[in-house]
Amino acid sequence: MSAHRARISAVRERLREQGLGALVVTQTANVRYLTGYVGSNGTAVVGLEGAVLLTDSRYALSAREQVEAAEVLIGSRDLLGDIATAAVARAGEGPIAIEADAVTVDWHERFCSRIDGHPVRPVTGLVQELRLIKDTDEIGTMRRAAAVADRALARVVGRGLVGRSERAVAFEIYRAVLEEGGEDLSFPTIVAAGPRGARPHAIPGDEPIPPDTLVVIDMGAIVDGYCSDMTRTYATGPLPERLREIYTLCHDAQRAALAATRPGIACADLDAVARDAIEAGGYGGHFGHGLGHGGGLEIHEAPGGRPGDRRVLAAGMAITIEPGIYLEGVAGVRIEDLVIVTEDGCEMISTSPKDLTVVD
Repeated sequence: MSAHRARISAVRERLREQGLGALVVTQTANVRYLTGYVGSNGTAVVGLEGAVLLTDSRYALSAREQVEAAEVLIGSRDLLGDIATAAVARAGEGPIAIEADAVTVDWHERFCSRIDGHPVRPVTGLVQELRLIKDTDEIGTMRRAAAVADRALARVVGRGLVGRSERAVAFEIYRAVLEEGGEDLSFPTIVAAGPRGARPHAIPGDEPIPPDTLVVIDMGAIVDGYCSDMTRTYATGPLPERLREIYTLCHDAQRAALAATRPGIACADLDAVARDAIEAGGYGGHFGHGLGHGGGLEIHEAPGGRPGDRRVLAAGMAITIEPGIYLEGVAGVRIEDLVIVTEDGCEMISTSPKDLTVVD
């Protein structure tokens, strides 16, 4: 059985467990996960009585090439009406589930007006829960995406940083990702030097990167739809003692968290490993975000890595480990790796060095 057929079969089993007749899948990543369809306009309907991918004529050829586990239907100008008809036909007597976190109120109202009173039930996370555990092919693709990012970053950093603008470095990373085999960036690259590095999601600016400070570079590549995510922080010359101190502390906190990443640990407890180390080093008030997030077809997906998150890790999950220390008006440091949880620990899929490196 192909991966897509197995995934559709797993959705059907969940429909039976929850007393549902069909699921209308509108979230783009979920559609791709279940059917293999890649396009800007596509909806999957998985029912107890069949599965179908609906799109428009622009994608007729590509959809038929990509989708083998579901029937492909090319809709009319009233594509929503076609989706409703397909859902009713495949739901039998059971309610039709819709992805509550992926449709608008307007879509919901128009959809309900087309199904002649058939019961509709909003659901969340039905497909996302299946996506939590990556299969062998998914993990292999994520390794390839991480390797693209590693090569691209090495190329760009090898040309130096001082005197170049953050924006220029970010643009060159984009170009290098494409040239190294990536289909796109996982997200807009963050390049933040000196005081701007204290902004975890800084937008690259036009000022020259100065010497003798820290530069945070957060980047990722997409390969076959799957994202990588990695952050490295570089020195641009001799550093003040305080900046060397926060780099070493952040690095130690990340190593401790990586050593603790394994099946059975709750996300909140994993976060606490790094957070406690940073607090013990005297910088507890300077690590505001969570330790990490899941990744895969989306750059941010389950599991999370925040205080209070009691989800337990399991083998096959992908999660970032990214502690940071941010000193307002001074500088910041973040070190991040996307890891795959294994049976007895985790596999770090990025290989870029993490020892403090001077790049002038």
